[in-house]
Amino acid sequence: MKILERNELLNYLDDFLQIKQKNIKDYCPNGLQVEGKNFIKKIIVGVTACQDLLNLAVARRADAILVHHGYFWKGDKLQITGIQKKRLQTLLVNDVNLIAYHLPLDAHTQVGNNVQLAKILDLQILDAFGEYDLCLLGKLNSTNSTRNLKNFINDIKNKIHPNPIIVGDFNHFNFDDNFDEKIAWCSGAAQDFIELAAEQGAKIYISGEISERTTHLAKELGMIYIACGHHATERCGILALGEYLQNHFRQQNYDLTCEFIDVANPI
Repeated sequence: MKILERNELLNYLDDFLQIKQKNIKDYCPNGLQVEGKNFIKKIIVGVTACQDLLNLAVARRADAILVHHGYFWKGDKLQITGIQKKRLQTLLVNDVNLIAYHLPLDAHTQVGNNVQLAKILDLQILDAFGEYDLCLLGKLNSTNSTRNLKNFINDIKNKIHPNPIIVGDFNHFNFDDNFDEKIAWCSGAAQDFIELAAEQGAKIYISGEISERTTHLAKELGMIYIACGHHATERCGILALGEYLQNHFRQQNYDLTCEFIDVANPI
């Protein structure tokens, strides 16, 4: 079997995730963030490049770590000290590559977080909206057995997060009746797109986090807002990307393994 070179992997990822074509202005660099060894056989895939994930990757003799949340965010301090020093030291001493894709992974039409959420919750996608088409608009599929809100919320609890935070104007909804209104969603910390979702005609808006103001906005917009966890809503994209990469390169006769590790986070 062939051994995958780092630059070949990076070029493929950049092309697959349409980095140049979409030219997304992100909050962090996408692609290679920390350079490690030149040849890659084992990739550990995870949501966030926290120290726990780094330690597990080193223990599993990973050549690269592929994440949604990497390093070097806008507003980060410039000094390499404390936690940042320890994380970078772990990568550099063990010669492990760190590769991260943020907004391009959220928006991707095949393995993106929001497309994957639609698959998990059996939502029919009608349209995309917002900057870079990050948000999706849809409805419950006609074949969806969870046709009312009570069952749909149970589906979220079973498949995404066991304890979602649900706020809004409950007086305008019957949770037992069939629900045929529009639903909008955007993974992560996208709670402030709720007004934009309302403009698209959505009655339900789903994201990861919630702010104090979100409760009032949802109620005054006549909507229900469901916060399903930043981590929980962004597990699915990086997991799908890892599975896709492994299948793609193995079909090309490369010796590549991608292993997803879920470092639990209730937020």
